[in-house]
Amino acid sequence: MYQKLTEEMLAFIQKNPTAFHTAASITEALEAQGFTELPESAPWTLEPGRAYCVRRNSSSVIAFRLGTDLRDYSFQIAAAHTDSPLFRLKERAELETAEYTRLNTEGYGGMICSTWLDRPLSAAGRVLLSQEDGSIKTALVNLDRDLLLIPSVAIHMNRAVNDGFAFNKQVDLLPLFAGKAHGTLKKLIAEELGVSEERIMGSDLYLYNRDRPAVWGCNSEFVSSPRLDDQQCVFSLLKGFLAGGHPQTVSVLACFDNEEVGSGTKQGAASTFLEDVLRRINLALGRSGEDYLRALASSFMVSADNAHAVHPNHPEHTDPNNCTCMNEGVVVKSHAGQKYTSDGLSIAMLRTVAARAEVPLQYFSNRSDKRGGSTLGNIAMTHVSVKCVDVGLPQLAMHSCYETAGVRDTWYMVKLMEEFFRSKCTETSPGTVKIEK
Repeated sequence: MYQKLTEEMLAFIQKNPTAFHTAASITEALEAQGFTELPESAPWTLEPGRAYCVRRNSSSVIAFRLGTDLRDYSFQIAAAHTDSPLFRLKERAELETAEYTRLNTEGYGGMICSTWLDRPLSAAGRVLLSQEDGSIKTALVNLDRDLLLIPSVAIHMNRAVNDGFAFNKQVDLLPLFAGKAHGTLKKLIAEELGVSEERIMGSDLYLYNRDRPAVWGCNSEFVSSPRLDDQQCVFSLLKGFLAGGHPQTVSVLACFDNEEVGSGTKQGAASTFLEDVLRRINLALGRSGEDYLRALASSFMVSADNAHAVHPNHPEHTDPNNCTCMNEGVVVKSHAGQKYTSDGLSIAMLRTVAARAEVPLQYFSNRSDKRGGSTLGNIAMTHVSVKCVDVGLPQLAMHSCYETAGVRDTWYMVKLMEEFFRSKCTETSPGTVKIEK
């Protein structure tokens, strides 16, 4: 059971080296289940019982399923992010020295730099192509071969490499591409897409790690892969979402780009994307502004982004009793300063859903003397105010280009999301919520 689901998740991750590919794969899976993609620039006509999706920037996607009885509806929302820490290629990417051609990159997100060294890498992303009618079309590209590598400096030449060496991204982390090869990168991209170089009008390209995922451990209990954060949650939420919903809710799956750089883009969680979609749903259903606000008051959101497991060599980095372990269940994340949006009420609501699904929960808080990260929940709440809880799956080496998690936890998240989307939450009075199946 765990093994089959893990293999499916790893195939999903390998297929999706960038946020653009992830959004495309989500849309493909949705359309295979009868979802209709809606352009944001076109009028929307929606029907109860039908399912739809919409993409923004080709890197974020929101899907929703309308219940069949929406007289007094609410939203059940689950959110994750499509991006991971990577190296982005600059516009003029080829850097030539006497004998080598390197690619000029810059860091995207907070990666662990040392993990990118001496690994097979390639490039992927989106390319913008001119069309005969004067339009510009987006095409995905993946140079699916071992193409690049960032070589370490030998220890004989850098004796400080094991003593807290500070990597300079402009000097130490540029990938080797070829010998003398001016203009080759654009040629490779054009050949991959089957177009002339002149048609390439722009691109958003990133390096990605080509190391194959692995299931390992004495009892095959661990899984390691690039981009587990946050594609493990994206995959799990998608599986749970596709399993069905409640007739009196609008089930919503929101997968945002740019979480790793603060979400402050038109396609990030800090944008109006989620609010725009929810308001358009309400309008297409023929409801008033008051109906929309009433629906939000009874709505519930799960923000899913992977969490830190206790490190086997450094348990001192985690809180002594609000810490988590791989293969022991979904993690609920809390923070007094609201870096995580969970509170007592939203945690109690999730506990109710988890108990029905028979899914174990764990609880995470940062050590009080350490500054942790943030995620989607509190950011999205600045535009859509609903009850919200932050969760994740426990992992090691977060933001490494090769991360580790537990094989059971994906299944736990899928089961939790299935039960979540089959539930309806209603605020019956201030501070009182009823959760129905």
